[in-house]
Amino acid sequence: MKPTLGLFAVLLLAAGFATAAGAQEASADPAAAVTTAADTPPLPPEPVPPPQAPPLPPAVPPVNVLMHTALGDIRVALDKQHAPVTVANFLRYVDSKRFDGITFYRAVKIGPYGNYGMLQGGLRGNPKKVYPPIAHESPRVTGLSHVDGALSMARAAPGSAKADFFFVIGDLVSLDGQPTGEDVGYAVFGRVIEGMDVVRKILDEPIALEAGEGVMKGQMLFDPVKILTVRRTD
Repeated sequence: MKPTLGLFAVLLLAAGFATAAGAQEASADPAAAVTTAADTPPLPPEPVPPPQAPPLPPAVPPVNVLMHTALGDIRVALDKQHAPVTVANFLRYVDSKRFDGITFYRAVKIGPYGNYGMLQGGLRGNPKKVYPPIAHESPRVTGLSHVDGALSMARAAPGSAKADFFFVIGDLVSLDGQPTGEDVGYAVFGRVIEGMDVVRKILDEPIALEAGEGVMKGQMLFDPVKILTVRRTD
Protein backbone atom coordinates (compact mmCIF):
# COMPACT_ATOMS: atom_id res chain seq x y z
CA MET A 1 0.00 0.00 0.00
CA LYS A 2 2.83 2.43 0.69
CA PRO A 3 4.10 2.35 -2.91
CA THR A 4 0.52 3.03 -4.14
CA LEU A 5 0.11 6.13 -1.90
CA GLY A 6 3.47 7.43 -2.92
CA LEU A 7 2.53 7.13 -6.59
CA PHE A 8 -0.76 8.96 -5.94
CA ALA A 9 1.07 11.76 -4.15
CA VAL A 10 3.51 12.09 -7.04
CA LEU A 11 0.63 12.34 -9.49
CA LEU A 12 -1.02 15.05 -7.37
CA LEU A 13 2.22 17.04 -7.27
CA ALA A 14 2.63 16.69 -11.00
CA ALA A 15 -0.89 17.93 -11.56
CA GLY A 16 -0.26 20.93 -9.30
CA PHE A 17 2.88 21.85 -11.22
CA ALA A 18 0.96 21.53 -14.46
CA THR A 19 -1.79 23.85 -13.19
CA ALA A 20 0.70 26.45 -12.00
CA ALA A 21 2.60 26.30 -15.26
CA GLY A 22 -0.63 26.75 -17.18
CA ALA A 23 -1.52 29.81 -15.12
CA GLN A 24 1.90 31.32 -15.80
CA GLU A 25 1.52 30.73 -19.50
CA ALA A 26 -1.94 32.34 -19.43
CA SER A 27 -0.60 35.42 -17.70
CA ALA A 28 2.12 35.70 -20.34
CA ASP A 29 -0.41 35.42 -23.13
CA PRO A 30 -0.18 38.52 -25.42
CA ALA A 31 -3.96 38.61 -25.80
CA ALA A 32 -4.39 39.06 -22.06
CA ALA A 33 -1.82 41.95 -22.08
CA VAL A 34 -3.66 43.70 -24.91
CA THR A 35 -6.89 43.59 -22.97
CA THR A 36 -5.25 45.19 -19.94
CA ALA A 37 -3.71 47.99 -22.07
CA ALA A 38 -7.03 48.71 -23.73
CA ASP A 39 -8.60 49.35 -20.34
CA THR A 40 -5.88 51.95 -19.43
CA PRO A 41 -6.79 55.62 -20.23
CA PRO A 42 -4.44 57.34 -22.70
CA LEU A 43 -1.88 59.94 -21.55
CA PRO A 44 -3.07 63.55 -21.87
CA PRO A 45 -1.53 65.56 -24.74
CA GLU A 46 1.40 67.83 -23.95
CA PRO A 47 0.24 71.40 -23.17
CA VAL A 48 0.66 73.90 -26.00
CA PRO A 49 2.58 77.03 -24.85
CA PRO A 50 0.61 80.28 -25.21
CA PRO A 51 1.63 82.58 -28.07
CA GLN A 52 4.26 85.12 -27.14
CA ALA A 53 3.35 88.79 -27.13
CA PRO A 54 5.16 90.89 -29.73
CA PRO A 55 8.15 92.79 -28.32
CA LEU A 56 7.57 96.37 -27.20
CA PRO A 57 8.96 99.05 -29.50
CA PRO A 58 12.17 100.62 -28.24
CA ALA A 59 11.76 103.75 -26.15
CA VAL A 60 12.40 107.04 -27.92
CA PRO A 61 15.19 108.87 -26.06
CA PRO A 62 14.55 112.44 -24.90
CA VAL A 63 16.05 115.38 -26.77
CA ASN A 64 18.23 117.50 -24.51
CA VAL A 65 18.30 121.26 -24.93
CA LEU A 66 20.30 124.00 -23.22
CA MET A 67 18.80 127.44 -22.57
CA HIS A 68 21.58 129.93 -21.97
CA THR A 69 20.00 132.87 -20.14
CA ALA A 70 21.35 136.10 -18.72
CA LEU A 71 20.99 134.62 -15.20
CA GLY A 72 22.34 131.13 -15.86
CA ASP A 73 21.76 127.93 -17.81
CA ILE A 74 18.67 125.72 -17.83
CA ARG A 75 18.93 122.19 -19.24
CA VAL A 76 15.75 120.58 -20.45
CA ALA A 77 14.84 117.06 -21.59
CA LEU A 78 12.10 117.09 -24.25
CA ASP A 79 9.80 114.06 -24.22
CA LYS A 80 9.63 113.16 -27.90
CA GLN A 81 8.06 109.78 -27.18
CA HIS A 82 4.92 111.05 -25.45
CA ALA A 83 4.57 114.54 -26.98
CA PRO A 84 6.04 114.24 -30.50
CA VAL A 85 4.05 117.08 -32.09
CA THR A 86 4.89 119.63 -29.39
CA VAL A 87 8.54 118.62 -29.22
CA ALA A 88 8.91 118.83 -33.01
CA ASN A 89 7.42 122.33 -32.93
CA PHE A 90 9.76 123.48 -30.15
CA LEU A 91 12.79 122.05 -31.93
CA ARG A 92 11.76 123.81 -35.13
CA TYR A 93 12.26 127.12 -33.34
CA VAL A 94 15.49 125.90 -31.72
CA ASP A 95 17.04 124.69 -34.97
CA SER A 96 16.08 127.85 -36.84
CA LYS A 97 17.50 129.93 -33.94
CA ARG A 98 14.24 131.84 -33.62
CA PHE A 99 14.42 131.49 -29.85
CA ASP A 100 17.75 133.31 -29.68
CA GLY A 101 17.24 136.66 -27.96
CA ILE A 102 13.71 136.00 -26.64
CA THR A 103 12.88 136.68 -22.99
CA PHE A 104 11.21 135.32 -19.92
CA TYR A 105 8.63 138.03 -19.45
CA ARG A 106 5.96 136.68 -17.07
CA ALA A 107 6.42 135.32 -13.54
CA VAL A 108 3.49 134.09 -11.45
CA LYS A 109 3.90 133.21 -7.79
CA ILE A 110 1.16 131.07 -6.25
CA GLY A 111 0.54 130.47 -2.57
CA PRO A 112 1.31 132.53 0.51
CA TYR A 113 5.03 131.69 0.38
CA GLY A 114 5.47 131.78 -3.36
CA ASN A 115 6.72 128.17 -3.44
CA TYR A 116 4.47 127.42 -6.42
CA GLY A 117 4.43 129.30 -9.67
CA MET A 118 4.95 129.58 -13.42
CA LEU A 119 7.66 131.25 -15.48
CA GLN A 120 6.69 132.10 -19.06
CA GLY A 121 8.80 132.99 -22.07
CA GLY A 122 8.68 132.94 -25.85
CA LEU A 123 8.13 135.04 -28.95
CA ARG A 124 4.98 136.75 -27.66
CA GLY A 125 3.24 136.38 -31.02
CA ASN A 126 5.98 138.05 -33.10
CA PRO A 127 4.46 137.75 -36.58
CA LYS A 128 7.87 137.71 -38.28
CA LYS A 129 9.04 134.63 -36.38
CA VAL A 130 6.12 132.45 -35.31
CA TYR A 131 5.13 129.33 -37.20
CA PRO A 132 1.50 128.19 -37.53
CA PRO A 133 -0.19 126.81 -34.39
CA ILE A 134 0.04 123.12 -33.59
CA ALA A 135 -2.38 120.39 -32.56
CA HIS A 136 -2.95 120.15 -28.83
CA GLU A 137 -1.41 117.16 -27.03
CA SER A 138 -3.45 116.90 -23.85
CA PRO A 139 -2.08 115.33 -20.67
CA ARG A 140 -5.02 112.93 -20.79
CA VAL A 141 -3.41 111.50 -23.96
CA THR A 142 0.32 111.90 -23.26
CA GLY A 143 0.23 110.88 -19.59
CA LEU A 144 2.57 113.77 -18.74
CA SER A 145 1.84 116.04 -15.79
CA HIS A 146 2.52 119.56 -14.53
CA VAL A 147 4.88 118.57 -11.73
CA ASP A 148 7.82 120.58 -10.45
CA GLY A 149 10.16 121.40 -13.35
CA ALA A 150 7.70 120.54 -16.12
CA LEU A 151 7.87 122.47 -19.41
CA SER A 152 4.52 123.18 -21.04
CA MET A 153 3.05 125.22 -23.89
CA ALA A 154 1.28 128.51 -23.27
CA ARG A 155 -1.90 128.99 -25.31
CA ALA A 156 -5.33 130.55 -25.49
CA ALA A 157 -7.72 127.91 -26.88
CA PRO A 158 -6.59 124.29 -27.41
CA GLY A 159 -4.80 124.06 -30.74
CA SER A 160 -3.57 127.67 -30.70
CA ALA A 161 -0.08 127.15 -29.19
CA LYS A 162 2.79 128.54 -31.24
CA ALA A 163 6.02 129.73 -29.64
CA ASP A 164 5.38 130.59 -25.98
CA PHE A 165 6.04 128.17 -23.14
CA PHE A 166 6.26 128.07 -19.36
CA PHE A 167 8.08 126.26 -16.58
CA VAL A 168 6.22 124.92 -13.55
CA ILE A 169 7.52 125.52 -10.03
CA GLY A 170 6.01 123.07 -7.55
CA ASP A 171 3.34 120.53 -8.48
CA LEU A 172 0.45 122.26 -10.29
CA VAL A 173 -1.42 119.21 -11.55
CA SER A 174 -4.64 121.19 -11.92
CA LEU A 175 -3.13 122.38 -15.21
CA ASP A 176 -3.42 118.79 -16.47
CA GLY A 177 -7.14 119.32 -17.02
CA GLN A 178 -9.76 116.63 -16.40
CA PRO A 179 -9.96 113.01 -17.60
CA THR A 180 -13.16 113.83 -19.49
CA GLY A 181 -14.99 116.95 -20.59
CA GLU A 182 -13.87 120.26 -22.06
CA ASP A 183 -10.90 120.92 -19.76
CA VAL A 184 -8.09 119.27 -21.74
CA GLY A 185 -5.27 120.97 -19.82
CA TYR A 186 -2.01 122.38 -21.15
CA ALA A 187 0.50 120.42 -23.20
CA VAL A 188 3.46 119.24 -21.13
CA PHE A 189 6.38 118.21 -23.35
CA GLY A 190 9.54 118.26 -21.22
CA ARG A 191 11.15 118.81 -17.84
CA VAL A 192 14.12 120.59 -16.31
CA ILE A 193 17.04 118.25 -15.62
CA GLU A 194 19.42 120.96 -14.43
CA GLY A 195 18.97 124.61 -13.52
CA MET A 196 15.82 124.81 -11.38
CA ASP A 197 17.77 127.24 -9.20
CA VAL A 198 17.96 129.54 -12.24
CA VAL A 199 14.22 129.15 -12.85
CA ARG A 200 13.51 130.14 -9.25
CA LYS A 201 15.95 133.02 -9.44
CA ILE A 202 14.11 134.45 -12.44
CA LEU A 203 10.77 133.88 -10.69
CA ASP A 204 12.02 136.09 -7.85
CA GLU A 205 12.85 139.03 -10.14
CA PRO A 206 10.86 142.26 -9.52
CA ILE A 207 7.37 142.52 -11.00
CA ALA A 208 5.89 145.53 -12.82
CA LEU A 209 2.62 145.75 -10.92
CA GLU A 210 0.78 147.82 -13.52
CA ALA A 211 2.08 146.04 -16.62
CA GLY A 212 0.17 143.37 -18.46
CA GLU A 213 -3.40 143.02 -19.66
CA GLY A 214 -6.31 141.02 -18.33
CA VAL A 215 -5.30 138.08 -16.15
CA MET A 216 -1.63 138.88 -16.76
CA LYS A 217 -1.76 142.29 -15.13
CA GLY A 218 0.70 142.42 -12.24
CA GLN A 219 2.52 139.30 -13.48
CA MET A 220 5.00 140.83 -15.93
CA LEU A 221 8.67 141.07 -15.03
CA PHE A 222 9.92 144.61 -14.60
CA ASP A 223 13.07 143.68 -16.54
CA PRO A 224 12.43 140.63 -18.73
CA VAL A 225 15.29 138.14 -18.54
CA LYS A 226 16.91 137.46 -21.89
CA ILE A 227 17.38 133.96 -23.26
CA LEU A 228 20.58 134.38 -25.23
CA THR A 229 20.59 131.05 -27.09
CA VAL A 230 18.69 127.75 -27.13
CA ARG A 231 20.59 124.76 -28.54
CA ARG A 232 20.37 120.99 -28.70
CA THR A 233 23.09 119.27 -26.67
CA ASP A 234 22.77 115.72 -28.07
